Amino acid sequence: MAREYRQSVYQPPKGAVDLFLIRHGESQAAIPGQSFPMKDGHGDPALHPNGEAQAVAVGHRMKSEPLDAIYVTTLVRTHQTAAPLAAHLGMTPAVEADLREVSLGDWDGGLYRIKAAEGAPEFARAKANQEWGEIPGAETTAQLHARVRAGLLRIATNHADQRVAAFVHGGVIGAAMAIASGSAPFAFNGAANGSISRLVIKGDTMVVRGFNDCTHLP
Repeated sequence: MAREYRQSVYQPPKGAVDLFLIRHGESQAAIPGQSFPMKDGHGDPALHPNGEAQAVAVGHRMKSEPLDAIYVTTLVRTHQTAAPLAAHLGMTPAVEADLREVSLGDWDGGLYRIKAAEGAPEFARAKANQEWGEIPGAETTAQLHARVRAGLLRIATNHADQRVAAFVHGGVIGAAMAIASGSAPFAFNGAANGSISRLVIKGDTMVVRGFNDCTHLP
């Protein structure tokens, strides 16, 4: 009988981390004249009821994954989104502060959403130039990418040959995917709330294995 050569199934290389990047569920709506609670200069809203349902759906989707660790950021919406999965697995999430959301400067606390909806010229320039620094007082795209890269590499160093879930933010997922793929900085912005993206990281090499999976969401 002739020898058969079957199609291969992808496996992360030896020493790599298989990292799921999960965007937090939908957070509370911004209201003109009212600021979100603040945490270290960042708006820190809790989840909207829709976001709570998304968190439950993420937990059900991910509970059968053989995870070795769960990470959250310093902001409460990631803690709340991770909670159902952490409960399923009996795990306590660790905090990776460098994966917190982009600092929006003068527009943090909810004003960014209002300005974006109104089509403010600073927002238009940020999109056109793919530069967060067009927003008054915000960190630059380069600054965001530098700290996101540092956070991702720290997780990779600590979890070689392991599978990890990190509950993070839309701007962070956009930055991570751009860093890994070499794409334009804003090419992957807009990941859905509760979506799952995936990177494989070995050393300082990052490979995109998935983006914006929403099949589990209500």
